[in-house]
Amino acid sequence: MKLTHRRAVWLMVAVTLMWSIAGVVTRQLEAARSFEVTFWRSFFTALTLLLILALWRGPGVWRQLRTAPAALWWSGLCWGAMFTSFMLALTMTSVAGVLVISSLNPLFTALLAWAFLRQRIAWFTWVAIALAGVGMVWMFGSQLESGSWQGMVVALFVPLTAAINWIVVQHAHAQGQDVDLVPSVLVGGVLSALATLPLAWPLQATAHDIGLLALLGGVQLAIPCTLLVICARVLKAPEISLLAQLEILFGILLVWIGAGERPGLAVLQGGALVLFALLANEWMAWNKKR
Repeated sequence: MKLTHRRAVWLMVAVTLMWSIAGVVTRQLEAARSFEVTFWRSFFTALTLLLILALWRGPGVWRQLRTAPAALWWSGLCWGAMFTSFMLALTMTSVAGVLVISSLNPLFTALLAWAFLRQRIAWFTWVAIALAGVGMVWMFGSQLESGSWQGMVVALFVPLTAAINWIVVQHAHAQGQDVDLVPSVLVGGVLSALATLPLAWPLQATAHDIGLLALLGGVQLAIPCTLLVICARVLKAPEISLLAQLEILFGILLVWIGAGERPGLAVLQGGALVLFALLANEWMAWNKKR
């Protein structure tokens, strides 16, 4: 069945809703902490993607992996770094702060593309970068007293490695190589699980925790990443970027309602400034292209 534009929009909304459950689910864990949380989530992400790829693309996908360009493995390394830093940050600071900082991917990407690919940055993107920087400083300042600023520093690696991932993929495309998103996410899950297992040992997660982390690996990450590939066939990049910002709203509301974690005033103020900068930048870029 052909996916219409309207259905693709609603499917993308569902994707952001699935992404947004990470915070509230993490707050329900009993014994699993830090690196163990990351290990189990990455492990179940890789396991779910193995099943999805086997059913969706058949056994030929494994032959494609063996002959894949080096860029796919570099992309997988970036995905692994994103998975690890995101979950570690969630265990160290507020969900709202992590979601806001993680959403800076478009601005980090613009800066790296300007530095390494010599792509020009529009004036409104420079303004958005400046506004987002003010918002981040405001949020970081509020976290100094509580001692949870380290989590926000870790969260910065999420948009940074996401931007590096985009640069790697764009460079590969410029050389005529195709980097498949879903297998690279699978590689990222495997690398993240392998890297965090020694640091998570001895494992202390209860059966309750493992069930919740399996939910994160499958429903919060593997399935929406696969659906994102389908949406990208119909929706334009600016549309996906704009709709992806719904994760911030959904994530803050879910953890507020489901775990009683109310974001601080400074985080809301700084986050609102960052979100405004992101939305304005994407809107201006979309109008310019149209």
